[in-house]
Formats: sequence, C-alpha cells, structure tokens
Amino acid sequence: MPEPPPAAEETAIVRPYALTGGRTKANHVLELETLISTNAEELASFVPEQIEQSSIVEECRTPRSVAEIASALRVPLGVARVLISDAADAGLVIVHKTASGSENDEAHLLLMERVLSGLRRL
Repeated sequence: MPEPPPAAEETAIVRPYALTGGRTKANHVLELETLISTNAEELASFVPEQIEQSSIVEECRTPRSVAEIASALRVPLGVARVLISDAADAGLVIVHKTASGSENDEAHLLLMERVLSGLRRL
C-alpha cells in the first residue's frame, strides 16, 4: 500500500504582501549575507508595531543574516528585507556593512583569489 503524501505545510493566514503593505523595496541595502543585530539601547522602550518586529528583534539578539531571518520568519526574502528595513528605520536593529559594494572591492577580490589559490593547493 503506498504511503499517503506528506501533509502540506500550513498556509499563512496573512499573505506576505499584506505584511509589507504591498511594498517591495527596502530602505536599506540588504544582501543575503548582511548581518543584523538587535540595538540594545532601543530595547528598553521597545513597543512592537507588528508581531514580525518582535520576531526579528528576538532572532537578532545574536547577529543573524538576512537569509537566516527570512527562514526563521518563514517569509519570502523580499518580504524579510522590507520587514528588516522597517525595524532598522525604527531603530530596533542595526544593519552591519557587508564587503560587497564597498570601496575596497579590489582588495576583497584579491583576498578571495588568494584563498581560492590556497584551497587549490590543498
């Protein structure tokens, strides 16, 4: 007798676009690897406007990447970017700079080439 198909995951009661008010653009540059951490100074007076903000603040007590936050919230990456951007605008989280898009791109490229060369020698 064939096994029954696995139960479908619960569908969200609220559609992702409703979480962002239909917005698709974030106010901050948020790459997949961009680290986000909780702004400890703002937590004392923290009053969440959305349950997602509470979730983001909780997740970011230790630095997390945008991809990790999207996974934890179980929302598409674009939605996570808008929600994280909103939390950053409210001062709840800190967006850390990433190596991509910086003035030292050439230095980072040289470093990556040296690492790749070292890995090939192994």
